[in-house]
Amino acid sequence: MIGWFSFPDGEATAGDLLALRAVQDALTDAGLPHETAWSPGLAAGGRPALEEVPAEEFGRLVFLCGPAHGEQVAALHTRFAHCLRIAVGVSVVDPDADAVRGFHHVLARDAAGLPPEPDLSLAARPAGGPPPVAAVVLTHGPGEDGDSRHRRVADALADWLPGRDCAFADLDTGLGRDDWRLCRTADQCQALLTRFDLVVTDRLHGLVLALRAGVPVLAVDPVDGGAEVTAQARACGWPALVPVERLTGPELDRWWTWCLTSGPARARRARAALLGRRDDDQLDRLVALLR
Repeated sequence: MIGWFSFPDGEATAGDLLALRAVQDALTDAGLPHETAWSPGLAAGGRPALEEVPAEEFGRLVFLCGPAHGEQVAALHTRFAHCLRIAVGVSVVDPDADAVRGFHHVLARDAAGLPPEPDLSLAARPAGGPPPVAAVVLTHGPGEDGDSRHRRVADALADWLPGRDCAFADLDTGLGRDDWRLCRTADQCQALLTRFDLVVTDRLHGLVLALRAGVPVLAVDPVDGGAEVTAQARACGWPALVPVERLTGPELDRWWTWCLTSGPARARRARAALLGRRDDDQLDRLVALLR
């Protein structure tokens, strides 16, 4: 099986790989052995790269998803000339192009004169429960404190985060009126945070706003000896805090697991306690001083 994810300069999109999963499952259910060829940049962990595939060992070729056009697709008909060649789930831009005419069968998702078919990605079976979705709220420094290690923390998290089975969103708590990537109001930012399963941050307001939303937060204090992030975690009674001196993969792993297991209930309790706290707090004391 070959797709645009198989070519030397190819890339794998989520839709492509869901379509691939649908085809793989269909062939497996039918008892048809199959192998997938990958772009060199994606060929890892035993995945064969396209140029390494011994064409003579195969009798059928399936090209799936994406547009059926271009020199790379047309070249498949020469290399795999001895194979039965089928295109499935493809868009046919030019039915007279060599890339299209070289297939014995074309099962198009869209082509002139034919009713469109749903994309194959819609036929992919779920791979299990969906992974968590996390907001990442970082400052890249240097911080105001001369003893800060903001850059080191950001780099360490950038190395560690890709190893998690999680969908990440880079979130900036800064507001803006002309940049669609920024929330325009604090309420918009709060609404966005409630959609996440977890927040990873080295910022005070990343910690506080996550707890205000009732979302568990893995916080890292980027200042030696601890500073405002540590102080806020203590004030809010939040345990998932990693000091920069203990910023290691195992320590992050430990609190990551905690945030996704015990963390949600703890965050909901923290939210209820913090939003309901009105006795002898800073606002009461401020009002008393101003009277």
